[in-house]
Amino acid sequence: MVQISIIISTYNSEDWLEKVLWGYHFQTLNNFEIVIADDGSKNKTKELIDAIRDKVKYPITHVWQEDDGFQKSKILNKAIVACKTDYIIMSDGDCIPRKDFIKVHDSFKEIGYFLSGGYFMLPMNISNLISKKDIENGNCFDVNWLKKNGLNSSFKNTKLTVNSFFKKLLNFLTPTKPTWNGHNASGWKNDILSINGFNEDMQYGGQDRELGERLFNLGIKSKQIRYSAIVVHLDHKRGYKTKESITKNQNIRKNTRNNKVIKTFNGIEKV
Repeated sequence: MVQISIIISTYNSEDWLEKVLWGYHFQTLNNFEIVIADDGSKNKTKELIDAIRDKVKYPITHVWQEDDGFQKSKILNKAIVACKTDYIIMSDGDCIPRKDFIKVHDSFKEIGYFLSGGYFMLPMNISNLISKKDIENGNCFDVNWLKKNGLNSSFKNTKLTVNSFFKKLLNFLTPTKPTWNGHNASGWKNDILSINGFNEDMQYGGQDRELGERLFNLGIKSKQIRYSAIVVHLDHKRGYKTKESITKNQNIRKNTRNNKVIKTFNGIEKV
């Protein structure tokens, strides 16, 4: 019986999505379902999902809508409704989870809170290089392997190397606020439904953060787990990012914060 739902957003990125789906196949905790939020991909994505469905050890639900530009908030709302469990983890189709990813979210979850994770960005050459075997063996989370393949030295590499004590310490000390991050966050389905899901007036640029801000306004608190729940982020172009969408979304977020908005009018339900 599944107890956790994982929403994975995607759009015409079959190569990356396949790597991500193998990442979930090798999880240490297996009581979950995958719900793919597909914002209008062509048939190749469906073909991949149909082909891999019988090879992985978890159920997959493919939620698709017609391509009408960047409508991620809309497809995420449809995916939320499709989730069969009380607890939802959200990530993206370009983020490969480490083997303990779901276990970490499951161990930290608590009524009255959502969890805020982060990501470890990989350059394009390593993103292309990663194979199914590298995911199974954990190579793509191994700093030594990554450095051999061109990763630069950085303090950020500590995300992949610190022990359990320092993970908790860095989670506490990091100046990054525990916000709802679409690539790595989780919370209770009832809380998300209470704020009416994502604001469909918003396109690229902060729609995930705005959802978190409305959860705060509802009275939900957050926990920082960015050094504990690890995903590696595969590189890609971002052609859907525009100055207009960023400005519009910033104004919506400002209104959400200033007026303590809890429930969006244009969400799962059209109020």
